[in-house]
Amino acid sequence: MSHPSRRLFGGFVATGILAAVAPALAQPYPVRHVRIITAGAGTFHDIVARALALRLGERWGQAVIVENQPAAGMTIGAAIAAKAQPDGYTLLLADRSSLAVAPNLYRDLRYDPVKDFRPITLVARAPGLVVTHPSVPATNLREFIAYAREQREPVVYASAGYGTVAHLSGESFAQLAGIKILPVQYKGGTAVAMAVLSGEAKVSIVSIPIVLPHVEAGRMRALAIASAHRFAGAPDIPTAAEAGLPGFESEQWIGMLVPAKTPDAVVDKLNGDIIEILRTAQLQDLLRTQGGEVAPSTPAEFASFITSETVRLKRLLDTTGIRIE
Repeated sequence: MSHPSRRLFGGFVATGILAAVAPALAQPYPVRHVRIITAGAGTFHDIVARALALRLGERWGQAVIVENQPAAGMTIGAAIAAKAQPDGYTLLLADRSSLAVAPNLYRDLRYDPVKDFRPITLVARAPGLVVTHPSVPATNLREFIAYAREQREPVVYASAGYGTVAHLSGESFAQLAGIKILPVQYKGGTAVAMAVLSGEAKVSIVSIPIVLPHVEAGRMRALAIASAHRFAGAPDIPTAAEAGLPGFESEQWIGMLVPAKTPDAVVDKLNGDIIEILRTAQLQDLLRTQGGEVAPSTPAEFASFITSETVRLKRLLDTTGIRIE
């Protein structure tokens, strides 16, 4: 038979522990700073992440810090986020490259986009703009396709790096249009724009903000928005379908995720708070200036979207033979 004082002492300790833990469990999320891991400073991802961080911080009364990782495919940032504690204090703002292209392109990827994360919401989509050098004798997409088919040599296409959105978009464009292109790799969208401006490349598909000023100044010719619908920031430019190439779309997209096993309550709160912010006029205006549009979704919708994009891009990679050596 145990000593009365021991029973009393043991009960006191157990009660004390529960009393200390209960308030912590009842505390609303978040109770400390949150970090958002995303691509390098100044990128589309970074600008959107900082806008969300500011407004989430105001809403929560907690600091929300943006942690930039190298922009190359966002695979480094995704690998870091995959290993973080699943407590809602590490978020990942990732993109098409890291979630849907990389699993098909790399054999030794250090994370699994499906198993290692829980989707929160698709955040934004940014369509590409098909542009040509003014020396190309084509004023619209149909004329360009006809011109490209007549050439004995492949048309030089400026790409922002092997396996990037721009590279894959060019290959998809060539397949659907029935033309031959010669992808030449440059370091980033600005270098791509300079290649088209100089006439070194005849065509490319580039982020709208990078090239729209040159289009408006007559230094480039815009042929089509690579999206299912016209872009509000350039409403006079037709979609690829309207311009004669139905089925062609080229969009960068970004979405928010958290490590797998993050509690449902945290996922639901993040989804609700982020979507409310995305629906504000301020966020919509900001995204428009960056060539994008808000694209809120449920976690289930975003998960389904990642799966469909992975399958679609695998098909494209298989038919083009694009692989990392």
